[in-house]
Amino acid sequence: MKNIGIVGATGYSGVELIRILFNHPQVDIHSLYSSSADGSAFATHFPHVTGLNLPDLQKIDPEEMARNNDLIFLATPAGVSASLTPELEKKGVKVVDLSGDLRLESPELYKQWYKKEPAGTAILKSAVYGLPEWNKEAVQKANVIANPGCYPTATLLSLLPIMKADWIDPKSVIVDAKSGVSGAGRGVSLGVHYSELNESIHAYKVGEHQHTPEIEQELRLQTGKAAPIQFTPHLVPMTRGILTTAYANLTGSKSLQDIQELYESTYANEPFVRVRPLGSLLKTKDVYGTNFCDIAIHLDERTNRVVLLAVIDNVVKGAAGQAVQNMNLMFGFEEKMALPQVALYP
Repeated sequence: MKNIGIVGATGYSGVELIRILFNHPQVDIHSLYSSSADGSAFATHFPHVTGLNLPDLQKIDPEEMARNNDLIFLATPAGVSASLTPELEKKGVKVVDLSGDLRLESPELYKQWYKKEPAGTAILKSAVYGLPEWNKEAVQKANVIANPGCYPTATLLSLLPIMKADWIDPKSVIVDAKSGVSGAGRGVSLGVHYSELNESIHAYKVGEHQHTPEIEQELRLQTGKAAPIQFTPHLVPMTRGILTTAYANLTGSKSLQDIQELYESTYANEPFVRVRPLGSLLKTKDVYGTNFCDIAIHLDERTNRVVLLAVIDNVVKGAAGQAVQNMNLMFGFEEKMALPQVALYP
């Protein structure tokens, strides 16, 4: 059994980590950390876990964390992991960071897009980008994982096969993304106030969302093709789910069947990517509560443009589920262990 600690346990990703890990046969939820709720019982904040044998919340103490845990999940806001992860790594603790602190190779880009001081270059170099379908061998050997963002997870899984095959013009890529409100976190603000959000949809951070350089970086690293993408996120009045629609111009005369076969062969052995049959129109409900990313491919022959649809649950495959998937690979467990595979429906 491996002892697991969760920093930021009272956030949505932290709560989801507990839901998944509670039924994991190879780990014990040993420690829960919160900077604002030290000493309190977890069930006082989340009554739905009443009766479960969970540890009380405690303050963040790197010495104690290293002494009692084999791996720490950092489900924290940006800016925390940059200083905490190097301390934990030096003490021999594995880390899966769910924030954006370790995802960007360039400290300058991080400072530009996140408006915070970046992590040190040493920890940035040691962190492995945890997109298992494309970085599995590196994840298995890693001590520190930069867990991908929710939007990048869906976007990259849908774009990488066709871009790596060199079948599209990288400069033509446009991504339209829509997310449920849980992606904004548990904090209270006017933007997520019920009466402001309900019965409405709106774009936000147009041309300036912090996940944009992450997507561009990983497309470049995996395909060798550097090009800016147009990424526009939208907030929709639902709790969970992301739908991304990526558009790109084909560079040749590939048929829809050709593209379908490319994706089916690329993800044939990946347990959490489902390439749906030709003509499929996806719903976020299809993956609600699961660690799946579903992909559907369409071709507009009139414009010679491919349209790639992807759906994930932003709290699972877009955060906690993918983090556990990475943990499983890091410890040599079966990749699917404890991860939900049947959607909540309706």
